[in-house]
Amino acid sequence: MSGTIAADLSPRAYLRAAQFLSGLGEDWARHIAAIGPCRHQAKPAREPYEALVRAVAYQQLHAKAGDAILGRLLALYPGTSFPAPGQLLATDPEAQRACGFSAAKLAAIRGIAQATVDGIVPDREEARSLSDEAVIERLASLRGVGRWTVEMFLIYSLERSDVLPVDDFGVREGYRRLKGLEKAPTPRQMRGIGEAWSPFRTVAAWYLWRLPAR
Repeated sequence: MSGTIAADLSPRAYLRAAQFLSGLGEDWARHIAAIGPCRHQAKPAREPYEALVRAVAYQQLHAKAGDAILGRLLALYPGTSFPAPGQLLATDPEAQRACGFSAAKLAAIRGIAQATVDGIVPDREEARSLSDEAVIERLASLRGVGRWTVEMFLIYSLERSDVLPVDDFGVREGYRRLKGLEKAPTPRQMRGIGEAWSPFRTVAAWYLWRLPAR
């Protein structure tokens, strides 16, 4: 995982990344040619607190179910686009449970709010100043969050360009399909393999997620 903070996610940078990855072998070149230009889109407008609460709300749910549960939560706070940490903590947990959250998810969401109040979850400006590993160290230990969720946060909210989520099944299974392997690599093996893709590991993950089943 790179410690680089600044990231260039322009079409020109994506083209450089695709050219770099295509140079790694014929399998990469064929796959990238078939998929076309990288169309990864980050969503950097949200504060880390909101991004993490939303991520936990959607964990292990289809998008429509996540939309419904989150919509009921937001309806508890009319007049605001998203409740502040203090508002969320001041709300009766039973009212929040009634939105459809499991006990574990609600504990995680309220834990994120408390960690924000306590200064553990940084604001967006501070988060942008931290390295990838510093962000992971700060956030991955929060209940219900974990490393994968923080890596998705790095990719989609902080626009980091050199993140490879090695625990992601799609990344490892994509590599297995790309190489025609019988077994997908372990997360540890994937981390080692991915070193060769730096500084374009986010784009590599984007292409691996698009390997068709065969």
